[in-house]
Parts: sequence; C-alpha cells; structure tokens
Amino acid sequence: MVSNQISFLKSLQQKKHRKEHGFFLVEGLKSVTDFMHSDFYTIDTIYHTPLSESKMLKVSGKIKLQNVSEAELKKISSLSTPQEVIALVEIPKQATLQLQQLRGKFTLVLDGVQDPGNLGTIIRTADWFGISQIICSEDTVDVYNPKVVQASMGSLSRIMVDYSNLLLLLPKIKQQVFGAMLNGESIYQTDFGNEGLILLGNEGNGIRPEIQQFISKKITIPQLGKAESLNVAIAAAVFCNEISRNRLK
Repeated sequence: MVSNQISFLKSLQQKKHRKEHGFFLVEGLKSVTDFMHSDFYTIDTIYHTPLSESKMLKVSGKIKLQNVSEAELKKISSLSTPQEVIALVEIPKQATLQLQQLRGKFTLVLDGVQDPGNLGTIIRTADWFGISQIICSEDTVDVYNPKVVQASMGSLSRIMVDYSNLLLLLPKIKQQVFGAMLNGESIYQTDFGNEGLILLGNEGNGIRPEIQQFISKKITIPQLGKAESLNVAIAAAVFCNEISRNRLK
C-alpha cells in the first residue's frame, strides 16, 4: 500500500477529515460483516491481512478487497492491537428527519453526551432492545469517532443516528418526552405507553435547563445505594429495558 493511502486512512481518525472526505473506518470481521448487510451504509474497500483472506472471500461479494501487511494494518488502525480486517465506509448524507418516522415507536434523544464509549454502548443497547432511531444534539460526540464505532460492536450498521438542534426540533414532535432526571416519578411506576422520546443528558451536567422545558414527565431511576450518579449508558439500558418489559406484558 502506498504511503499516501495509509495517510488518508489514518487521517479518518479525526472528525475534520471524516467530514472532509465523507468516510469512516470500521474494524474487526464481525463489525465489518454487519456493515456489509446494512441498509444505511456502503462499504468502499475492505483491507485485510493475508491470514483473513479466505474469510473475506466468503462474505465480501462484490466489495473491493485489498490485501495489506500486518504492519500496514497497524498504521491504519486506531486500536493498540489491530484486528485483521478494516473497512472504508461511506458516511451517508443526512436526510431531513421525517417526524412521521417517529410515530408509534420510542426514540432515544441525547443531549450533549460527550464520551464516545458511552455513545457506542447506547447504540448497541438500542439495537438489542429494538430501538432503531437515536437523535443527538449537535454537541454530542461524533457517531463516526473510532471509539464510538468500536463500542457499538456493529450495531451502528442497523441504527439511524441523526444530529439536530434540540431547541428547534423538540417543539415540533408531538409525543411525550420522558426526561431522565434525579428527581421525578419512579421509572418502575411510569406508564410509557406505545411511543415517546427518552431524553438523556450530559454525563456531568445532565439535561440542559433550556431543554428541560420540553420534558413531559421527569423520570428517575430510584437510588438504593450511595453513588453520586449513574452512567448515562447504564441509564439508557435501564430505560430501554423498562420500556421493553412494559410492551411485552
């Protein structure tokens, strides 16, 4: 592989270059395979080591394959221990969010979530519980950050993630907004109904005051111990689980 190609691929670890070129990287055979079957994403090229060639030939179809050395793969990878397969994936153009797509379902709304590991875990959790749409505030961490993609474990290939100005968007959505707050109705006593927005805030500051005005119901996960707060990804999992439990009754 020529050096300028390696430089281009490595540059995609930074948001400005992902935005400029319209591509991001997915690492690992399992995650790459998920993206190969995605309805939202198109793989441009798969880079693989000679050891993984036979695996890729079985699943790649018409996708362009490029054999690279382990040393070259290490230069491209964002991981300290690179996996054998890396895919160059096109970033889809963000279409205008159609509000009718939210009807009859639950949507996670994230206000200022900054940690890429948290966002990736939330995406993976949403996928497990059948929530297919996540709306992020404009200052939420970039969904194509390598740590987000890695933490999602392939689930990003099945989840639509939109970025929007929540101050402008939330008044337009005619659904209940369930806000995760420290003071509110117990989640275990809440009737979520059949649709709604689950609003979760920043790891340190929670939901911004100007966004709280759109909350229909303040919901809390009852505290039984002495921890100061609950990780936002764990909170998302508790909300998703409770919604799922209620719908399966």
